[in-house]
Amino acid sequence: MKNLFIGIDISKEVFDYCAIDEQNQIIINKQVAPNSKDGIEKFCQKLDQLKEYSIWIAMEHTGHYGSLLCYEFSIRQLCYSLINPLEMKHATGISRGKTDAVDAWRIASYALANKHKLKPYILPAKELRKLKILMSSRERLVKVHVQMKNGLKSLEIEAKIISLKSHTQEMERIILQIEKSILSTEKQMREIIIQNDELKNNFQKITSVIGVGEITAIKCILETDNFTKFNNPRKFSCHCGLAPFKYQSGSSIRGKTKTSSLCDKSLKSILFKAACSAIQHDPQLKNYYLRKTSEGKHKLSVINAVASKIVLRIFAVSKRKQNFVKLFN
Repeated sequence: MKNLFIGIDISKEVFDYCAIDEQNQIIINKQVAPNSKDGIEKFCQKLDQLKEYSIWIAMEHTGHYGSLLCYEFSIRQLCYSLINPLEMKHATGISRGKTDAVDAWRIASYALANKHKLKPYILPAKELRKLKILMSSRERLVKVHVQMKNGLKSLEIEAKIISLKSHTQEMERIILQIEKSILSTEKQMREIIIQNDELKNNFQKITSVIGVGEITAIKCILETDNFTKFNNPRKFSCHCGLAPFKYQSGSSIRGKTKTSSLCDKSLKSILFKAACSAIQHDPQLKNYYLRKTSEGKHKLSVINAVASKIVLRIFAVSKRKQNFVKLFN
């Protein structure tokens, strides 16, 4: 059976698509469909007419804009892949101009050229998808909360010379409401975890690791799809931006070994906070931190190493049937 590669460029209202065969011949030429259930239904009906082909769909990972497509393709058991947009940008090389139709063709061409590397995307369980939405909402609320708190501090300074009592009180009410929303979101996440035995089991084991709190545990569960997406803690450390890389070329260019900026920065920030907490409450990691800093290592570099150790512990307990074992009293 011949292979057919379909590239889809997703936007809020519509998605553009283009299909090419193994000889790079265009079979479906740059068409547009509504990004809705009806639009996806009609698109899938067109695919049903191409029975002589083995179809592989490729899309850029666009977050919530592509959620409906992923869901509909999954329930229809269609084979599709999500591609990192940065990877696509580097793979296409120098390009002049940009349209959604051209992008759909480029995605299809990328899928054809890299067919040996494409992996079918597996939609996470419903509980994980809901947890991810709640976690994203919490992160937005936390950012707004920080902004409002900083704004309130500025108002309090200005209030010393200008009467701003009513406005200050309004800001305080808004901040209080945001704090309640954050607590409510966290409560909903805990309820989802408690109701699912697999999530609950891993959650309890991960939170037994010193320094790892509820939010850190949930974030790790989400990023690993409950430890099915990553089977190696070192790969996960690389994803988090904790793994150091060498920068050298020949004998003249020898840069410092450092972590990459291509990472999940929010996850790295959470793991850094976990590392700081662990240094305070885990004598083993505290001694390691003091020893390395006394040797002249930069504090942030040592905290990064401690965060990597925490990732190793998280993966270790997730594979075992018992919680983290403390080696001290």
